[in-house]
Amino acid sequence: MSDLAEFVVILTAIVLAVPLARRCRLGAVIGYLIAGVVIGPSGLGLIRDHEAILHIGELGVVLLLFLIGLELKPSRLWALRRPVFGLGGVQVLATGAVATLALRLLDYPPAGALVAGLALSLSSTAFVLQLLAEQGELGSRHGRDAFAVLLLQDVAVIPMLALLPLLATEARPGDEGDGLRQAAVAVAAITVAVLASRYLVPRLFRLIAASRSHEVATAGALLVVAAAALGCAEIGLSMSLGAFLIGLLLADSEFRHELEANIEPFKGVLLGLFFIAVGMSANLGLLAEAPLRLLGLTLGLMALKAGLMFGVACAWGHAAASAGRVAVLLAQGGEFAFVLFANAAGLGLLDAARVEELSVVVTLSMALTPLLLAALQAGEHWLAARRPRPPGPPLPPISPAPVLIAGYGRFGQTLARFLRVRHVPYTLFDTDVARIELGRQLGETVHYGDASRVELLRAAHAAHAAVLVIGIDDVETSLRAAATAHRHFPQLRVLSRACNARHTLRLMDLGVQAVASDTYLSALEMAECVGVALGDAPADIRAEVARFREHDQRNLRRLHGLHHDERRMLAAARAAVLEMEAVFGGRERRPPAGRDD
Repeated sequence: MSDLAEFVVILTAIVLAVPLARRCRLGAVIGYLIAGVVIGPSGLGLIRDHEAILHIGELGVVLLLFLIGLELKPSRLWALRRPVFGLGGVQVLATGAVATLALRLLDYPPAGALVAGLALSLSSTAFVLQLLAEQGELGSRHGRDAFAVLLLQDVAVIPMLALLPLLATEARPGDEGDGLRQAAVAVAAITVAVLASRYLVPRLFRLIAASRSHEVATAGALLVVAAAALGCAEIGLSMSLGAFLIGLLLADSEFRHELEANIEPFKGVLLGLFFIAVGMSANLGLLAEAPLRLLGLTLGLMALKAGLMFGVACAWGHAAASAGRVAVLLAQGGEFAFVLFANAAGLGLLDAARVEELSVVVTLSMALTPLLLAALQAGEHWLAARRPRPPGPPLPPISPAPVLIAGYGRFGQTLARFLRVRHVPYTLFDTDVARIELGRQLGETVHYGDASRVELLRAAHAAHAAVLVIGIDDVETSLRAAATAHRHFPQLRVLSRACNARHTLRLMDLGVQAVASDTYLSALEMAECVGVALGDAPADIRAEVARFREHDQRNLRRLHGLHHDERRMLAAARAAVLEMEAVFGGRERRPPAGRDD
């Protein structure tokens, strides 16, 4: 097969496997690994020489380490120092130590066991952050602390990479002096990097900026990374170490954002090639030969990491449920384990058979994590459904008002200001103490309370109020509040904010009379501005927007009842868009002629 044909095969595998893996909530890394397994020697055998692809893909790891260095501003690390160095440091050291001892019991050589144990202590940053983002939990306490641990792990990769040559030197008898020479060379390399980042690189980028050429700027960014990586490789250090170091030194540079924007596309493609090459090198025959051993190692690794992380999180002050969530999220192996395994194999610290075994274990652990997380969430929901709800704190006396506003976020604050200037009485309540304090500072009385509790609505005189406006951020809480109001106060007109179209349809199911989508009205307001910028008369474009809104609301009512069947709802939504295009005629607009500056 020609090189171009192999390239087409790789791109086809990426296009098919990665979106499928994301749809199954397995993450892009698993998608790349699956693609590599399918097209590699253990799969269809479409590509035989995966070593060449692995060498190219290693450049993606180099670029990734450079970007991590750019992100790790000293001020950011200092602000997160307690969870990063405390929680994260304990996790890496404890997991690495126990994993190393376990591998020694499995007859791994001392240096190889240490490298593998440290590598297995790492989790997948991309994988975990994607899961947290999908669950909307990045802002929760367990989400923030999981991010802090991942941040420490990303930083810890660098000393681990620097440790490999020293361990390789120790493993070769008769080279006792090499370790000291290597340390001296490393200090000299760091000194040169500091001087270059301080005096040489800024001058280079000012010269490039003067040329006003995007292509030259991209080439300059790649040159800096490649030169740092090559310099470290020439003196026997890791290329990734050199890239990380120069990135860290440029983190406070005025060219930081330009460097990040220029490097990011290359990093994504090359890193994908690296994971595909790792998947190609995976020995599926090994899984067929010893399935129980590999499954046992995988479950043992995940149990070890989850158990230690659970204990550390509980000691850090997490409740059991929060600690369990952090433990499951960080129970898998990470992508940097593949990097450390590859470097250790190149230095002779791990043989090929053990690298294959460990790579399969890490891959299986990543594939099992979404399943464990889903099982944990199902268990939490099952327990919550059977646990009696606490009565909540006693409610203070609340004066009657015709309007009740649940949620004092940006939505509730704006509505309250409008009612206030119109002298319409209203009652505010929220469960966020910070927002209650903000209301006090702004001269508002915000009562503490959960709008989904019927006791709160009774205390707020909902039976005599005219309108309940739900402006709560959390989707499920807003739905419970709407259901409670609809069931116990049928005379109350319920209006609600919605986060998205599906939230809107679920609120309509509960009988909410009016729904305001978060960005809908602001988008229509922007549409008016766009029309005016394109030369339409303000009155004409305002009428067009009003007409569009009328048709859109009618289509939304038609979609109501279909949202339980996603396929039918999407088909109906597409048909509605085509119908609106036909109604509006689809005139082509050209931007007004601009001035030649």
